[in-house]
Amino acid sequence: MTRKLFVTTALPYANAAFHIGHMMEYIQADIWVRFQRMQAEGDGLREVHFVGADDTHGTPIMIAAEKEGITPQEFVAKIAAGRPQYLDGFHIAFDNWYSTDSPENVELSQGIYRKLRDAGLIQTKTVDRFFDPVKGMFLADRNIKGECPKCHAKDQYGDNCEVCGAAYQPTELINPFSVFTNATPILKPSEQYFFKLSDPRCFEFLRDWLNTPGRLQPEMVNKVSEWLGEAGEKLADWDISRDAPYFGIPIPDAPNKYFYVWLDAPVGYLASLKNYCGKKGIDYDTLLADPGTEQIHFIGKDIVSFHLLFWPAMLQFAKHPTIDRMKVAVHGHLTVNNEKMSKSRGTGISPLRYLNLGMNPEWLRYYLAYKLNSRVEDLDFTGDDFVARVNSDLIGKFVNIASRCAGFIAKKFDGKLASALSASSQEWIKKALVAENGSERQASIAANFESREFGKALREIMEIADVANRFVDENKPWVLAKDDAKLAELHDVCTAALILFRQLSILLSPVLPGVAANVRSFLNDAAFTWADTAVASGAAWQPMLGRTIGAYSHLMTRVEPKMIEELFDAPAPAAAAPAAAAKPEKAAKSKAPAAPAVTETGIEVIAPEISVDDFFKVDLRIAKIVNCEHVEGSDKLLRLTLDAGEGRHRNVFSGIKAMYQPEELVGKLTVLVANLAPRKMKFGVSEGMVMAASAVDEKANPGIYILNPWPGATPGMRIS
Repeated sequence: MTRKLFVTTALPYANAAFHIGHMMEYIQADIWVRFQRMQAEGDGLREVHFVGADDTHGTPIMIAAEKEGITPQEFVAKIAAGRPQYLDGFHIAFDNWYSTDSPENVELSQGIYRKLRDAGLIQTKTVDRFFDPVKGMFLADRNIKGECPKCHAKDQYGDNCEVCGAAYQPTELINPFSVFTNATPILKPSEQYFFKLSDPRCFEFLRDWLNTPGRLQPEMVNKVSEWLGEAGEKLADWDISRDAPYFGIPIPDAPNKYFYVWLDAPVGYLASLKNYCGKKGIDYDTLLADPGTEQIHFIGKDIVSFHLLFWPAMLQFAKHPTIDRMKVAVHGHLTVNNEKMSKSRGTGISPLRYLNLGMNPEWLRYYLAYKLNSRVEDLDFTGDDFVARVNSDLIGKFVNIASRCAGFIAKKFDGKLASALSASSQEWIKKALVAENGSERQASIAANFESREFGKALREIMEIADVANRFVDENKPWVLAKDDAKLAELHDVCTAALILFRQLSILLSPVLPGVAANVRSFLNDAAFTWADTAVASGAAWQPMLGRTIGAYSHLMTRVEPKMIEELFDAPAPAAAAPAAAAKPEKAAKSKAPAAPAVTETGIEVIAPEISVDDFFKVDLRIAKIVNCEHVEGSDKLLRLTLDAGEGRHRNVFSGIKAMYQPEELVGKLTVLVANLAPRKMKFGVSEGMVMAASAVDEKANPGIYILNPWPGATPGMRIS
């Protein structure tokens, strides 16, 4: 029976470009898919359908579109238009890339809901929901942040914790705040629709489903089993509805109610597959009902609660045909130098910058694959290690074989390989391709690719490369080429070396598809399949004998360390440390600054140019105005109490009384000059300065306006 694989990755939220974490997941899935497509199963190749989509619904996208003055659909289309440069750039070959805002997703999501309702697993309850009093709207889970009620990690969203992975209700958050306005939300009653995850049927199914051998990594089985409890007592009903206004899929027979984005997002896997089937003339329902069809999901560990609790239970009780044949491959996060990626610390990697720097995408594919395994472990990117690994393995071991031997075939033998191999060369080939226990290495390499143990597979491939290089080193074709009496030996050695090079190219082709394509062209191969690596049948070398090959051109260059320096996001410099005490010196008498030049509208002209180092001396921070009051005895000042994320409050005086009433400013965000020396004033000490804009000529352009950052910024963030 032919295996039919329906493969997906987590759907990226369509409010931003891809980041390097997306690339890691997509590369992992793409390698696995490419390996599968090389395998023979029965009388034909395995049938693989690799689909993805943008996760498009929810309040954040609705708000972002509103700010740009466009529709949510137009906003999502703009994000989607930027996807191909990443996917194509890193050789990630989805069969179909679609959107959750699609007719197929509406049909499938509403159909699943109706089946759950008919099964008695949908109920309505009037519950208190968070409401932003400033924005005047109910808040979706991802519009609220606060402290995780389980592990007490700060700055977590209202649906699940990205630190401990726990799922919870937004009302369980500690010290919640709106991501739009930073206001403390209030509770308002609203009728909501719930999926009854607490139903004993769900517990019984999930317990057995999770513990099915081969479905999931053991560590994830243990983690999710903890969320179930001994008898399902920890499972809570899941709020699947959101109130209008909301960008999403309407709930059938429920006016002004929409599906919560996490209900329809995973249905997007099915919607993309259905759209793809329609394009290819494949019967979608027949494909899913086929006993040979398996679903394989690649996801990160931060979203397992949705994919391992809600999603499988939904599919089970909606009678989805492949739920018993679903497997989930969970991976860890990507770190840089053992730190969580962060622009402010200079540990962020932009995949687009990587490509724009001219860095080979297959360097990154190889490096990530070398570090990936089947466990839920974080993967660390280290610049020095990246340079060393790529240059050592891909240049020093792999490409080096062809570059040392191909030229002799072209110059001495008109590009034609030897028609037979010596016994010695055949032994070297077997030594490289057969393990000491007599098993063919391609079998264990295949098993490691199948089980996502990519690092183990690549280490064994490099062991083959080591043997191939020893063979070349010991036979020294560059020496043989100098003696016409040894041309036959030269022909034999270079042919054997290129046979091993072809084997390495086949084994590496899931990881290095671009190089593999160039090698196929060079060696005049129509395609590479895993069957081409069989030693016992002679497929590993016999097809190459007597073949005429093309001219060799360089396949890959070395990584230059300076590229790594340019790759990382520039860190925001830390505030300068206080200078050590020194001998007091007589201060130089400072001159009063000259009056600034002014335009006709009263606006000050641009100041003289400075360097970026000068700019970074000023530490600008997001601050929340937690209190504001008039200053008795002052006609100009307001006293601001600021939270700049330091664990304490600052007192700052600002001459903005003519423009603002204190109550207008409470709860707002502003920008603080955080490293300005405290200033003792008549009314107290001012610990910084809030940023404000005004014209020099107040008659021509009156007013003073404090800066107010966009929603989403939080106290303590540095401006750079």
